[in-house]
Formats: sequence, C-alpha cells, structure tokens
Amino acid sequence: MIKGFVLGIVFTIIVLAAASYVALARGVIPANADAIPGQVENFVADMDLTAVLRNEAPKGPNPVPLREANLLAGIQLYDKHCAVCHGTAAGDAAPSPIAKGEYPKPPQLASDGVEDDPEGWTFWKIKHGIRWTGMPSWGRELNDEQIWTLALFLKHMDKLSPAASAAWQALGHTTPTANGQ
Repeated sequence: MIKGFVLGIVFTIIVLAAASYVALARGVIPANADAIPGQVENFVADMDLTAVLRNEAPKGPNPVPLREANLLAGIQLYDKHCAVCHGTAAGDAAPSPIAKGEYPKPPQLASDGVEDDPEGWTFWKIKHGIRWTGMPSWGRELNDEQIWTLALFLKHMDKLSPAASAAWQALGHTTPTANGQ
C-alpha cells in the first residue's frame, strides 16, 4: 500500500516536471517584458523575496545617522542611480520611458514608497538587486555607507525637513530618459 502511494507521488512529480519542460520548451510562459505576470509567478517571486529578505537582510539599525546632510546625500545618490527607474517626487504621474518599458514595472517610490520596510531590507535590495526584475545589484558600484545613506533617505522620504524636501522636489529636471534627453 505504501509502495503504491510512493510510486504515485513519484509518477505525479515526473509528469509535472515533464509538463513544465514542455511548457518552457514551447514558449508557453511569456518571456516578454510587456506581458502581464501570472498569479503563480507573482506568488513565487513574492514568497521567495520575502523569505530571502527575512534570512539575509541586515537586522540592526542603519549605521548612517538621521541628519539633514545624510538625507541630502541620499537624495543626490537617488538622483544619480535610482530616479531613472524609480521616479521622482512626482511618483506615478511621471515615470521615465525606461521605467515604462521595464518588467515588472519598478515601483515609483514617491507613490509606492518603502518607508514601512525595515531599512535592512532596503539595504539588501539595493546592494544585491532582485533577480528576474530590472533591479540591478549596486554592491560593486556603491559602498555600504552609500547604500545605507540611500536606505536612510528612502525610509524617511515621506517626512523630510524643508531643505531636504526642496531637494527631493527639485529632482526630475535632470533625470535621464531612454533617449538621453
């Protein structure tokens, strides 16, 4: 009885693996950037990313102190490295042509902010990137202090001082677009 049950499970796994291979080999699963993701794809990606962040993201506090100079430095780093995909203070009203063409669509952080995320999660995402998205790993381009400075800005972007808010609102006039203008 147990032998038949185990064989049934093995047979089911083999059939599912073969069906998955056939689906992939025939191009049934969309690979194009303008396709709408399926529920299974969203579920798997969200579950995996959440588990990885829980296991690997730094758990301690941000070592970069919350000071206006650090927020301004974070805004400058954001402008240089992030705004082209994640937008400016205009949020969903003004994504760049690059952001419009990416799959999945990058969150426009002024609208879809990460203020509620632990800063360690934001640090990890910036440093390591997110596979199967347009989010690159910045760990070779930016040092840990710069990444923590970006995480600091993103954590506090909804409650900036007047000077930092003015700098944030001023972004967008120099953000490059897909054709470099």
